[in-house]
Amino acid sequence: MERARPLARRPLVTLLTAAALAASGLTALTSAARAADADLARNGGFESALDGWTCTAGTTVTSPVHSGTTALKATPAGADNARCAQTVSVKPDSQYTLSGYVQGAYVYLGASGTGTTDVSTWAQSAPDWQQLTTTFRTGPSTTKVTIYTHGWFGTGAYHADDISLTGPGGETGQPPAAPGGLKTGSVTSSSVALSWSPVPGATGYAVYRDGTKVSTVTGTSTTVSGLTPSTAYSFQVTAVNDAGESARSATVTATTAQRPDDGGGSSDLPAHALVGYLHASFANGSGYTRMADVPDSWDVIDLAFGEPTSVTSGDIRFERCPVAECPNVESDAEFKAAIKAKQAAGKKVLISIGGQNGQVQLTSTAARDTFVSSVSAIIDEYGLDGLDIDFEGHSLSLNADDTDFKNPKTPVIVNLISAVKTLKAKYGDDFVLTMAPETFFVQLGYQYYGTGKWGGQDPRAGAYLPVIHALRDDLTLLHVQDYNSGPIMGLDNQYHSMGGADFHIAMTDMLLTGFPVAGDANNVFPPLRPDQVAIGMPASTQAGNGHVSSAEVNKALNCLTKKTDCGSYATHGTWPDLRGLMTWSINWDRYSNWEFQKNFDAYFG
Repeated sequence: MERARPLARRPLVTLLTAAALAASGLTALTSAARAADADLARNGGFESALDGWTCTAGTTVTSPVHSGTTALKATPAGADNARCAQTVSVKPDSQYTLSGYVQGAYVYLGASGTGTTDVSTWAQSAPDWQQLTTTFRTGPSTTKVTIYTHGWFGTGAYHADDISLTGPGGETGQPPAAPGGLKTGSVTSSSVALSWSPVPGATGYAVYRDGTKVSTVTGTSTTVSGLTPSTAYSFQVTAVNDAGESARSATVTATTAQRPDDGGGSSDLPAHALVGYLHASFANGSGYTRMADVPDSWDVIDLAFGEPTSVTSGDIRFERCPVAECPNVESDAEFKAAIKAKQAAGKKVLISIGGQNGQVQLTSTAARDTFVSSVSAIIDEYGLDGLDIDFEGHSLSLNADDTDFKNPKTPVIVNLISAVKTLKAKYGDDFVLTMAPETFFVQLGYQYYGTGKWGGQDPRAGAYLPVIHALRDDLTLLHVQDYNSGPIMGLDNQYHSMGGADFHIAMTDMLLTGFPVAGDANNVFPPLRPDQVAIGMPASTQAGNGHVSSAEVNKALNCLTKKTDCGSYATHGTWPDLRGLMTWSINWDRYSNWEFQKNFDAYFG
């Protein structure tokens, strides 16, 4: 249900003349008193991006601005009112004035933790810059106050600029000293362990990679993950307390290890691979395509689908398409021989579990073990190279108390991770593991994760993130379905919709850059390696919502691999090693005269 909007009300304004002030016994502030007051808000004009502010959803823009060169833009969505706040040191029993300029609909400015009466003021509609002002007095023991601005649930974006808090400054103390003793520990192909000496008075530490802050921690060690193999990185650390951030530590460097030739089952894939699903158990309107008739352009062939005997059984079965539905279906012997021929030509053939109709919920360890044994039986019978996880619908969701993607505790999540690790251990490093989640389960996690802090959100939001993260060192390819999707917010805090290159660029940039989960800057989903990422697209207009022309496909590839044709979205890097494209499906591409395949061959040929 949509939250009720606040009733419109107007502020009560009392005009006092100088005579009235005198008659009331109030006198104007002396020049000395005014001189003692200061603007205590840090970066109130947002000229230093969001430095000093903690925002659930916000960014800085160059237009519109009230003054200077930048202003805040924040967009409420669903259960998030796009709150930006900072805590300021103040003096007890003192008078303060909070002021700021706002633009947009339903925008608030307020102060909490005053020790007396918390205050706020708001504008229902501000098509142009409008000043909001409120005052408060601190309590007899108040030394810190939080000032904030926010919008209203589900309404449009608001802007804020030149926020100030005027009054006597509090005792801020001193920032801590810079950490010493920074050193590297274990180094892998995708991570570097760091540790440093504790700093007296520090309440936390910020970690910088190549000059960019990548995380904050409370202890004196961390592991920076999501790194590229055989790449040199530099690291620094700062100490943080209420007074601010220390100078940066001395720099240490580390070069990640080379990815093993057989790691992740991807070493013998071509540099740019074409992945497609083959309707092996059904035909639908695209018709049946024999395995032997799949062109050599397809590097990974996913057999669609293995499905469970019941939602929670974990018992996966793979049934060949019946002759009644697929008159041209080959025999099992011919099918298996064609798989071997594909593998001899360097292709990978996987069993894909799930799909639209195959709901799989491993709610128990018994279901987990049955999943392992039944999937193993399919792989062994057909001599397959690995597994594609295509869990959709309600297969994955998070329990209400499961809030940390790095340490999941929901049984269906934990059991799936355990099952896949068991399969990987059984078949070894050559085991190919791919995943095809929907955007709802991955990129939506930038805004929402599970039921949320206050509950009420869809528990499936971002539910693939703990699975991807736990298996990232075993993962060959992640190809998110950039189709059949609603609008998704990108790292530019703008919503992106299907229908053009922009959607694919924004969604893929999130995977290759990493992103804070549910807006928490201290809980970042690390980037994947570019060789682990392919872009999922429909092969034709009949295959799914979100089909784009070959020209738009090429724009997306140009932007991500060459930083050209990017349009209005600014990517956070350039990734010439992006693995390639996935499509639903090989059958639908054949139905459309192989348009998708031909364009891929022409682009990477």
